[in-house]
Amino acid sequence: MDKMFYNESSALKLGWEPDWFGATEFDEVLVKKITQFQKSIGEKADGLCGPNTFRRIWTERERDIEDYYPDEIRTTNGESFLLYCNDYVPIKWDKVVLPFNNGGMAFTKGYKKQFSKRKIDLGVTHWDVCLNAKSCFNVLNRRGLSIHFTIDNDGTIRQHLDMNHIALHAGASRWNNRSVGVEISNAYYEKYQPWYKKHVGEERPIMKGAKVHGQTLKPFTDFYPVQLDALKALWEAVSEACDIPLKSPTVTTTYRGASSGKYRGFIHHYHLTKGKIDCAGLDLNELFNKKEEDSCE
Repeated sequence: MDKMFYNESSALKLGWEPDWFGATEFDEVLVKKITQFQKSIGEKADGLCGPNTFRRIWTERERDIEDYYPDEIRTTNGESFLLYCNDYVPIKWDKVVLPFNNGGMAFTKGYKKQFSKRKIDLGVTHWDVCLNAKSCFNVLNRRGLSIHFTIDNDGTIRQHLDMNHIALHAGASRWNNRSVGVEISNAYYEKYQPWYKKHVGEERPIMKGAKVHGQTLKPFTDFYPVQLDALKALWEAVSEACDIPLKSPTVTTTYRGASSGKYRGFIHHYHLTKGKIDCAGLDLNELFNKKEEDSCE
């Protein structure tokens, strides 16, 4: 593979520059700089700025921004709503921003429009490995991907697509076509705690002993409690609107019922593929205050 050509094509598609890595041209120096960066973050050191490396360098650059001002958003003390097939679905959460609200963000690409009402029977959780929801939106938009919802550090739920449209978030079309997805802001790595302390006002809880795909993960930053409250409210509203059982598999690896396209409920991305670990350590059944009797498939 011509690494210089690959990086130039990647930069054209994703919108990054050689100076993000401390280089000036698309040459062997850049390849070396990318390799050094990949080694420093524990990624495969191949000198290619693919989607994963791009996401990590984006977050590194965001961390170095001295002044960060969260968007001013409109909060409601009364009813809040989500969008499903151009209709309003009630949600019991007072911080919801729709695409057309002040502070809203709408995808204009990276999704499939649907005009007749689609059947939704799956909710998929992701963590974005970004510092905030706006950063996550920008990364997905540059990659030509999309998500229906994000949950920011303060528990604000932003809807970026009508739930009726198919977002490109879970991988295969057999999962995307029948699901809605949410990205919960969490940069994951403990080295970002100073950023959270400065800009959010408190460090994140630390998750220890989380298991996924038969392995125990090293400690990582967990979700803020307010984000979990927001997630519960979101999935309860989606459950009601789409008639999805408020349940989740108990296994902490791929779940055959979900990966085959037959499961109805709420899952993590790791339930679909061993290539993902989000959202390890988060027990959705505990969040729902329910017990699930699914067998280990």
